[in-house]
Amino acid sequence: MTVIALFGATGKTGHRVLTRALAAGCEVRALVRDPAKLVTTSPALTVIRGDVLDADAVDQAVAGSDAVLSLFGQVKGSPPTLQTEGNQLIVDAMGRHEVKRIVTLSGGGLTAPLDRPGPADRVIRFLLKTLSGHVLADAEQHLRVLEASGLEWTVVRGPRLTEKPGAGTYRVGWVGVDASTQISRDDLADFILTQVEDRTFIGQMPFISA
Repeated sequence: MTVIALFGATGKTGHRVLTRALAAGCEVRALVRDPAKLVTTSPALTVIRGDVLDADAVDQAVAGSDAVLSLFGQVKGSPPTLQTEGNQLIVDAMGRHEVKRIVTLSGGGLTAPLDRPGPADRVIRFLLKTLSGHVLADAEQHLRVLEASGLEWTVVRGPRLTEKPGAGTYRVGWVGVDASTQISRDDLADFILTQVEDRTFIGQMPFISA
C-alpha cells in the first residue's frame, strides 16, 4: 500500500486528491490546521493536527510515507513566503526520512523552459506580478527549494480552476503549447494523483488544462 503525506488536504483541490487517494487504496497522512474542516474519514487516513510551518508536525506527517503531495497555497492572511518556508520544512523532513518523491501545485504564472506563452499568457503573468507579486515570488522561491533538494520533484501547474464536474480527460502540455485557459479541479486532482507513481515529469513543471 502506497503511503502519501498530504499537505493542503482541506483545500478545494487537496480534498479532491484526498478522496481519490483513499479510493485508490492509498494510505494518507494528512497535516491539517483544523481537523473539523476535514469531512472525509477512513481507516486509511491518519490526521495530524498542525501547521505546515511547524517543523515537528511536518516531520510527523512525512515519517513513514512513500511520497509527498504538497498542495497548500497562500490564502488571506498567510505569510508572504508560506509556500517557500513550508516546502523547505517538507524537503528537510523528506531528507531525514529518506522519502524521494514530492509533487507540488502552482499556477501558470510560474514559468518553465518549454513554455511558449502567447499574448494572453503574457498579460495574465503581468497582472499576476502586478496584483499578486508576493504570491508569484513565493512560487518561484519554492521552485528554487525543490531544485536544490536533490529529490524527485514535479510541479504541477494549472490555469483557471473551475468547480465544474470533471470531464475525465485533460491535456498535459506547457503554457502556450497544447493548453487551454481552464481546468476543473476534479481533472486536476486526477492528474496529481497519477504523479505519485509516474516518473515522466521528474524535474519538470507540466501545465494541465481542459
